[in-house]
This record gives sequence, C-alpha cells and structure tokens, in this order.
Amino acid sequence: MKFLLLILVAFVAITAIFSGFIIISNPADGGVLNLQKEMLINTPFRNFLLPGIILTVLVGGVNLVAAVLNIKQHPGRYNWAMAGGVMISGWIIVQMILMNAFSWLQLVYLGAGLLIILTAYQLKGKWAA
Repeated sequence: MKFLLLILVAFVAITAIFSGFIIISNPADGGVLNLQKEMLINTPFRNFLLPGIILTVLVGGVNLVAAVLNIKQHPGRYNWAMAGGVMISGWIIVQMILMNAFSWLQLVYLGAGLLIILTAYQLKGKWAA
C-alpha cells in the first residue's frame, strides 16, 4: 500500500505541475491543451492564468511534497498525502461544478484523489483492515 500511495501522489504531482505550467505559459487558451474560453463563462476567471497557478502550486505542489516525504519516510507523509488527495479531489469537484463539464479524465483524477485519501488514512492507522 505504501508503494501505491507513492505512485498515486507522484502521478498527480507530475501531471498537475506539467499541465499547470502549460496552462500558465498560454493563459488565453491553455497552450497545447487547447482549452476553450467558454469553459470559464460561469467562473470568476477571465483567462486560465489563475487556475493554472492553482493547479501547479496547490494541487501539484502539495502532492509533490507528499511524494518526497513518502520517499523519505517522514512521519508527516500520510498527512501530506491526505492533503494532496483532498486538493486533487477538490480541484475536480469545483471544476465540474463551475464549468458544468464532465469527462472520463475527471473521474480518473477524482478516483485517484479518493484512493490517496483512503490509502493514506489506512496507512496512518486510523482504521483496522
């Protein structure tokens, strides 16, 4: 389970940071991600710059810290992993609500986030398996 947790937080960290940088590099349309400006109609954003920063720093950054702490077997690694799971799950839920959009990729990341939370919680010893 420890290896699964590491893989999940590393996957979310790498993909969130990479995607965030792509979005930040061209906030008008998300660069090669070719995001539609219409996606922002029901959001407080005029372009993709702030969402790209949030994705990179909050979602990617927290999961990156969780991955590093899991590699180092730091005592706080499970707390950081749970925080990373909450970040990606929250990101996806808010995205689905604000943008009124749904794709299979959102299900993948929401599932990953929930699995991170549950796995870290289990490894922390909060329930018996």
